[in-house]
Amino acid sequence: MMQPVGCFTLHVSDRACQISSPSAGSASYAAKKSEQELKDEEMELFTKYYMEWKGGRKSVNTSYMNIPRFYYRLPAEDEVLLQKLREESRAVFLQRKSRELLDNEELQNLWFLLDKHQTPPMIGEEAMINYESFLKVGEKAGPKCKQFFTAKVFAKLLHNDPYGRISIMQFFNYVMRKVWLHQTRIGLSLYDVAGQGYLRESDLENYILELIPTLPQLDGLEKSFYSFYVCTAVRKFFFFLDPLRTGKIKIQDILACSFLDDLLELRDEELSKESQETNWFSAPSALRVYGQYLNLDKDHNGMLSKEELSRYGTGTLTNIFLDRVFQECLTYDGEMDYKTYLDFVLALENRKEPAALQYIFKLLDIENKGYLNVFSLNYFFRAIQEQMKIHGQEPVSFQDVKDEIFDMVKPKDPYKISLQDLINSSQGDTVTSILIDLNGFWTYENREVLVASDNDNTTDIDDT
Repeated sequence: MMQPVGCFTLHVSDRACQISSPSAGSASYAAKKSEQELKDEEMELFTKYYMEWKGGRKSVNTSYMNIPRFYYRLPAEDEVLLQKLREESRAVFLQRKSRELLDNEELQNLWFLLDKHQTPPMIGEEAMINYESFLKVGEKAGPKCKQFFTAKVFAKLLHNDPYGRISIMQFFNYVMRKVWLHQTRIGLSLYDVAGQGYLRESDLENYILELIPTLPQLDGLEKSFYSFYVCTAVRKFFFFLDPLRTGKIKIQDILACSFLDDLLELRDEELSKESQETNWFSAPSALRVYGQYLNLDKDHNGMLSKEELSRYGTGTLTNIFLDRVFQECLTYDGEMDYKTYLDFVLALENRKEPAALQYIFKLLDIENKGYLNVFSLNYFFRAIQEQMKIHGQEPVSFQDVKDEIFDMVKPKDPYKISLQDLINSSQGDTVTSILIDLNGFWTYENREVLVASDNDNTTDIDDT
């Protein structure tokens, strides 16, 4: 009976020996296993035991299985088939959206129905409609019009009519505007190569280039000038709508601003000369800007040096300001190209706009601190004082000008002027003109005389 016990004891002691005293074979086996393999093995065991433990739990939360997919990876450049599929699917989607819009015949029918259901009495020559008739027109107009015939739309257009009616013309213009916005959005989306809801510079250039033949006011442009016109037009969009210079603009932002309205205004064959002169996108305006650029380019190398740019406008911009322009803006071997020049022109011609003030503020902020202090103001105003001496004028005291600037801006911090302070004050154009342009400073300094002169001229006109 003792024999089996002895055998068992011997077996156990052998195993013990193997564990407590590793042999050469086991040492070599451990050496063969890399650190990564050990980690993988450890992770595999952990996963196994964890899943066993999790499987034994009574309640398992599976709500994550109901979360809809919200991220779809864009096809890589080498995935040609997927890219083609995506392009085709987007084109089909946009075509379907386009078919959902009212066409000209449907709009004419809508106007006929509105006119037929107008509610008397008229206000002057303006036809009105009450809510009951409004709903009847909505039922007869068809499914495409259903979105416009809601209580919300009616209330939005309801003003002070004593009978609780809205203007038929205002409602019809509202519908036309909505249809136009959707048509334009679909048109812009066709140029959205990435399909992400924004246009890159090249996308917008293609859009405007293909739009030119549809604008009668641009019929006189030579085809050789098309590229310069497109560059001029696109710069305005990107200067004002892409302040962070990301190289792309949201389609929603393009639709929300007035630039597209100004551009499409050129469809009007009877657009007045005054309207053309004030419209950046008109042929006269584009030719004016490009003509100025050519006139400044004295050496005809297609670029502008600092000396050439100094003759811009009235030729009274200070050298210190021009130095900062060439330090901060993109140049090529110290010279400015047409695209950079356009940014410069847009900033100086729109000094009241936040984007323009941001451009100029960056140049005035010589220490890159995010604010202007007394040192910054004095640094730029000294150049104004020097120009005044050259023109035989008595220099104005900087202390007086500094106090006036701080009084105008009223910054949160009495010793620092931030960009937001400048924008909030509505005096940004005046302040920047005082600091960078002798002509601008002279205009500000003699503002009372100029106002009196204007009043005298007005009186003379009235007398005659």
